[in-house]
Parts: sequence; C-alpha cells; structure tokens
Amino acid sequence: MAKYCAKKGIQLIIVAILISFFSFAVIYAAPGDISGMYLNEQMSDEEKEAIRENLGLNKSLPEQYLGWAREVLKGDFGISLANNTSVTEQIVKRLPATLQLMGAALVLSLLLAIPLGLWSGYRKNTWIDNIISGISYIGMSIPSFWLGMVLIIVFAAKLHILPSSGMHSVGNKSFLDTVKHMIMPCITLSLSNLAVFIRYIRSNTIGQLGEEYVLAAKAKGTTGGRLLKKHILKNTLLPIITLLGMNLASIVCGSFIIESVFGWPGIGTLAMTAIGVRDYPVIMAYVMLSGIILVIGNFIADILYAFADPRIKKEGMAND
Repeated sequence: MAKYCAKKGIQLIIVAILISFFSFAVIYAAPGDISGMYLNEQMSDEEKEAIRENLGLNKSLPEQYLGWAREVLKGDFGISLANNTSVTEQIVKRLPATLQLMGAALVLSLLLAIPLGLWSGYRKNTWIDNIISGISYIGMSIPSFWLGMVLIIVFAAKLHILPSSGMHSVGNKSFLDTVKHMIMPCITLSLSNLAVFIRYIRSNTIGQLGEEYVLAAKAKGTTGGRLLKKHILKNTLLPIITLLGMNLASIVCGSFIIESVFGWPGIGTLAMTAIGVRDYPVIMAYVMLSGIILVIGNFIADILYAFADPRIKKEGMAND
C-alpha cells in the first residue's frame, strides 16, 4: 500500500511541475509585453532596459521560469500590477471564501444525489424515475451563468427573499447572513454536478440490482429501503469517490463564473478582475492554484478509493 501511495505522490509532483510551467507560460501566450505595464513614452532607452532587467525579461525562458518557481515554492507569487500589493496576501484573504462555497456546493450535490440516484435506479422506468431523470437532464443542460442570473431576478429582484450579491450584508457578518448569501451561488454551482452524480448513481444501482447478493437479500424478504441502505449503497458509492476527484475541475472552473455573477469575494472574482486589467502575476497564481487544487483532489480520491476498495488495497499490500 505504501508503494501505491508513493507512486501516486510522484505522479502528483510531476503533474504539479507541469502545471507550474504552463501557468508561467501564460505570460508568453498573452499578447503584448508585461514590461509595457511599467513603461511610458517619457522614459529613455536606458530606463526601459533597466526595468526589463529588474523584471528578469532579459533572461531566457528557462531562467525566468526557474526564478519564478523558486519564489513560488517560498509562497511568493509576486506583486500585483494593478494595486502593487502581494498576490499571495490577496489569495490567502480570498481563498477561504472560495473553499467555503466549493465545499458547500459539493456537500449539497452529494446529499441530494445519493438518495435521488438510489431511488431512481431502484424504481427504474417508473414515473418517479422519469421525473428524477428529467431533472438531471435539465441540470446538465442549463448554463450555470444563465441559471445564476435567473435566480437573482426571481429571488432577489422580484421576491426580495435573498440577497443578490456579496458574502455579507453591510454591518452584518453573522452565520445566518452568510448562509443567506450562499444559497443562490451554492445551488447554481452544485446543479450540474448534482445531475452527473444522479445519473451515475442511478446507473450503478441498476447494475447492482442484478447481482446475486441483492437477489439473495430479496429472497430473505429484505425491504426496498433496507436493501438500498445496507446492501447497494456501499458498492454504488465506491466509484463516486473517483468521480468526485474528476469533477473538482468543473467546481473550480465553475466558481470562476459563479463568483463573478454573484459578486462572491473569492479568488474567482479576483482572477476575473485580473484578466480585465492584464494583471499577469494574479492570473498566473490563479491558474497554478486551480490546477494544484484539482491535482490534490484527484490524489485524495485515489487514496480513498484504494482504502475503500479491498481489491486495490490487497494489491497495494502485495506490492509492499
């Protein structure tokens, strides 16, 4: 098992290095020259060259990348071109808000998808299955930004039930106020993943219903609810662990859009603002951080799946 974990850890490091390189390469793929943010027409050629030298633009690409990577390992992503403040400080300040929204959306997706997917698969081709399947198809088809705007129009502008943007009301930072601000962005962010989870759990449930252990349980008189909870649930949810790691990408990317729609003060909003003003250090940090979150999520999913699946666990112990 230790060798399996070490193998996954080495893969994580390799992918993280590749992510860091492509994050740094963003500055070269973008049009223009980063030094243009510091230069003006009144400067002499010597002054312009001195600025380029201070920025390290007179070095080769590998040298610039290695210099940037060394600072990133120290937790320094540079200085924002827009406000001359530390990029790391801005990310540290906004990251908890993003993780809070992402975590709530993921938990909401699972809490709803597990019972709906199980019941839909158990009642295959009935009206209940048709309704749940229809909802999941709609969830996979609706663009998240469009749904977010509809929710704002209905619940904020028309009904005045929920706040339209932000994380807190002015002068109110209570837990209940935060929850009210989180409801609409959390629903919007979780809908597409909810639909995918429902379809996946439904499919696995239908497959498990034909297994011999389920038929034996039915022969002993096990009722539907107990059959789903005690026998089918565990085997149905094992692949969901891997699916969670794979869907972290959509949650990370989705938060970028949803935070902008709802004015949520996370790193997604910070990155959107940075793109508008070509703040390259912030953009590079966001790409790097998003990729690392995805890679770590997949790593954790692989390890959890190994512990949850006896076959992988036995294989890992055999390799040891």
